[in-house]
Amino acid sequence: MADKEDFYKVLGIERNASDAEIKKKYRSLAMKFHPDRNADNPEAAEAKFKQVKEAYEILSDPKKRAAYDQFGHAGIDPSMGGRPGGFGAEGFSDIFGDVFGDIFGGGRQQRGGGVQRGSDLRYNLEITLEEAVAGTEQKIRIPVLVSCSECSGSGAKKGSSPVICSTCHGHGQVRMQQGFFSVQQTCPTCRGTGKQIKDPCGKCYGQGRVQESKTLSAKIPAGVDTGDRIRLGGEGEAGERGGPAGDLYIEIKVKDHEIFTRDGAHLYCEVPISFVTACLGDEIQVPTLDGKVMLKIPPETQTGKSFRLRGKGVKPVRGGPVGDLLCKVQVETPVNLTKEQRALVQQLGESLTGGGKHHSPQEHTFLDGVKNFFDKLTG
Repeated sequence: MADKEDFYKVLGIERNASDAEIKKKYRSLAMKFHPDRNADNPEAAEAKFKQVKEAYEILSDPKKRAAYDQFGHAGIDPSMGGRPGGFGAEGFSDIFGDVFGDIFGGGRQQRGGGVQRGSDLRYNLEITLEEAVAGTEQKIRIPVLVSCSECSGSGAKKGSSPVICSTCHGHGQVRMQQGFFSVQQTCPTCRGTGKQIKDPCGKCYGQGRVQESKTLSAKIPAGVDTGDRIRLGGEGEAGERGGPAGDLYIEIKVKDHEIFTRDGAHLYCEVPISFVTACLGDEIQVPTLDGKVMLKIPPETQTGKSFRLRGKGVKPVRGGPVGDLLCKVQVETPVNLTKEQRALVQQLGESLTGGGKHHSPQEHTFLDGVKNFFDKLTG
């Protein structure tokens, strides 16, 4: 943790920078260090890109930023007890503010006016291999909680507004005397917001949010693969009481292809060839994602041999050279032979075995291995 660079320095901003300044600086740096724009040194660019992205994800989130400002990297690192989960910065503040507030100097005050960031959402998107390799734009429809248009997210009826809570007087906390201790707890009336809604909105019933379905256009970059995530900032659920919206994460799953399989930047396929082509050689057509190309099969090609077509694979989404297409040939055994064809094959077989030459190299190697094995046993 001690070696980790300060997030404000990573983005090159002051500690009092506004949300707009943070977002503007992030976009500038993300464009600058994107691996696709740094083909001469994609590894270093990717490392810097990830560092900038991590800094932005923390500083653009009000809760995470507050935890980071107070506790540094430990406040947002799960291994140090930070968010998410565990005894993080928020949990630390809750315990020492709510229970021992008077002992340690009064504890927390109003929680940012009760504003709370909306939840992040996830959408599983299945696309074809062709779409994953070339990139695509997909229309998706999601159910989501959005800010109520009638009350602008306040929860109060149009023409009115929330009022100061009569129980906690706007602090969001109440104090109770328990023996020698003055215990501070979340206000049961306003649930820590410091405000009450006397006249609720008729559309959202005081919640400030309503359920709707919205259609989004998601741009899927070329080179994505199963397991990749695309973040659409601010397209998650609306925050409570006018708080900022969460993000939408699109989880990519690439459908199985009838011809190709993918491993990173490379594509693989099996190409059937005839017995005659394997023996005598030929030039055959093979499929690629760009169309058909000609592949030269040399004479005496054995089944299982792979041929590499360079640059016919996938360009990785995080940068790097385009992969290759590897075609593995499978020699097909003739079927449904006529009587005359059987006779010809038998004649060929007799001519191959009677000349004293090894016309079947794999069979010869196998038989030599069997002979050596039994020679050792009887040795």
